Amino acid sequence: MTTHPVTNDLRPQFLEAMSRMAASVSVLTTDGPGGPAGLTISSLTSVSADGRAPSILACIHHQSPAAAAIMANRVFSANVLRHDQAHISDRFSGRHGARGADKFEGIDIEVGDTGAARIKRAAVTFDCRVVTALLWETHHLFVGEVVSVILPDPVDAPLIYAARGYRKLLQEE
Repeated sequence: MTTHPVTNDLRPQFLEAMSRMAASVSVLTTDGPGGPAGLTISSLTSVSADGRAPSILACIHHQSPAAAAIMANRVFSANVLRHDQAHISDRFSGRHGARGADKFEGIDIEVGDTGAARIKRAAVTFDCRVVTALLWETHHLFVGEVVSVILPDPVDAPLIYAARGYRKLLQEE
């Protein structure tokens, strides 16, 4: 198979196109021998509901300290944030200078079934064991086997990221 490098003209178009796609905002958290870590992502998706257990895919830049911690801990919780939790996204993105375990300060968390931190009152939380980790160019692709799911009641709309900013879902009448 022949690969072709991304041209300088294609990269900005690709980034702009991706910025126009809406995605829910999630915070991946982990803890264990590699220590506590967490980061904000918009790249979380279902892999399969069938098989040994349901599974999800999360993508993390290879230079992120959280990626190394997830590799060492082999667990993560994917906390899909509610529409009113942009401040949590900002904290775990490092937007206000929080680093490492300091990101967890002031955040209401509990320990999940895998030992990873779960953010209380998230829209949805998937507690996962890493079953596959692949480095693809600049990103680790983590496939997590779902151990448990937290579905709060009542249902809350997720925080959305699109066009380089936080957005809200509009409910049709």
